[in-house]
Amino acid sequence: MATQDYVTYPRKAGSLVRWRGTATPIVSPAVVRIVFSIVAAACDALAILASAIITWFVYHYLAYPHAPAFQPVGAQGYMMAVLFIVPNMMRREYMFPNYLTFRSHMRRTVVLWNVAFASTIMLAFLAKTSAEFSRGAMLFFYVGGLGSVLLMRLALVRIVADRSGSGSVAQKRIYLVGFEEEIQRFIDTYKPWDIGMRVVAASVLRGPDSLRDDLALAAASARVLRPEEVFILVPWSNQETIEACIGAFLRVPAAIHLGPERVLDRFRDVHIERIGNISTLHLVRRPLSTLEVVTKRAFDIVIGSLALILLSPLLLLTGLAIRLDSKGPALFQQRRYGFNQVPFNIIKFRSMTTMDNGRTIQQATANDKRITRLGRILRRCNIDELPQLINVVRGDMSLVGPRPHAMAHDQHYMHNIALYARRHNVKPGITGWAQVNGYRGETDTEEKMQARVEHDLTYIDNWSLWFDIKIMLLTVFSRKAYTNAG
Repeated sequence: MATQDYVTYPRKAGSLVRWRGTATPIVSPAVVRIVFSIVAAACDALAILASAIITWFVYHYLAYPHAPAFQPVGAQGYMMAVLFIVPNMMRREYMFPNYLTFRSHMRRTVVLWNVAFASTIMLAFLAKTSAEFSRGAMLFFYVGGLGSVLLMRLALVRIVADRSGSGSVAQKRIYLVGFEEEIQRFIDTYKPWDIGMRVVAASVLRGPDSLRDDLALAAASARVLRPEEVFILVPWSNQETIEACIGAFLRVPAAIHLGPERVLDRFRDVHIERIGNISTLHLVRRPLSTLEVVTKRAFDIVIGSLALILLSPLLLLTGLAIRLDSKGPALFQQRRYGFNQVPFNIIKFRSMTTMDNGRTIQQATANDKRITRLGRILRRCNIDELPQLINVVRGDMSLVGPRPHAMAHDQHYMHNIALYARRHNVKPGITGWAQVNGYRGETDTEEKMQARVEHDLTYIDNWSLWFDIKIMLLTVFSRKAYTNAG
């Protein structure tokens, strides 16, 4: 990471702070962005065409090692490259900022790859050339090509992150203006050089009495340094100073940004939304659209009902084993908060000698003596949660979602952890993104619960049917899903 040193000029007419990274960009950011976009598109093309040829040879060698070579998928590879790259260019996929993180590449790439592949098959059918290539080879190409594109993009993201962190490339040259405390907080919190930005200078505003002189110096300095972006770092409540800053920098040929207010750090998808002639700051989107709610509910009913039928022998045997192992019923119910904090009775196999359901509930610990011998096995294998399929079919829960906690624990954490209550914006689940990442079992510290909540919010903000399917598969096959079972 580049170390950022600076020189502070006298404060008689406002303080100007100039940042200098240890590594200076060799070319301008504008040239870097143009060249990078070309390189990124070329990398996708190379990955697609290379995988088209390689997968054809591999398939031919495995399926027909002694047969003469048939028509390769080269033509289809060229078609796929065009149908995949051109839409990516139109939606500005190859812009430098998109390669600062790999987080969103998976979903966008898979969706467009499927569309391009289906379009290629359709065009080949309409052109009556589909009989000239092997369906098996095309299947190999589908998997190999998608994997190659994702690996190529991951490599580019790593390179961009490394070069941005060292300060040798910069996406944008930015200029900061505002109060000293806000500028320092912006630098410490966001570390702009880590996301491809280079701070060329910062002008410190001293107060209302010297605001006019300070802004005159700031604007003059910005005209000399020619930044691409100007960030106004002033509390949003100070409207007079913000208006003065905007007025001063409108005469500078640069984009102007109002710096992030502290409250915005709590939300991931903040953006300006215009409804008619009303401009609003959109903080949190509705968790699921109407279509997504219907899709998720239909999936829950179909899979939940099928699972109940197929697992009914296991459920009956487990219930019988619990009755034989210890005194008490096979099932127990406990009040939990569900969607929109509406209480419901969750159904579980009894795994403990006690069945607490009051205002004070003690969490199960790793070596809790209240857990029965059979209960320990049920908890370790996640079998104790299977009766909740009844809750899913009834509509109290979903197959996948944030795990519901005891009401007493909900009320405690709701006042101590920011955004905890957002977990109730979707139906609770039998399993969830937090559980398959190892955040299950006892939460004896607020740090553990904070980590669980962060994973739950990630699930809510990135929901898709494929995400649900992935979590369900990980629940069965991932080791992390079985850790900390208690």
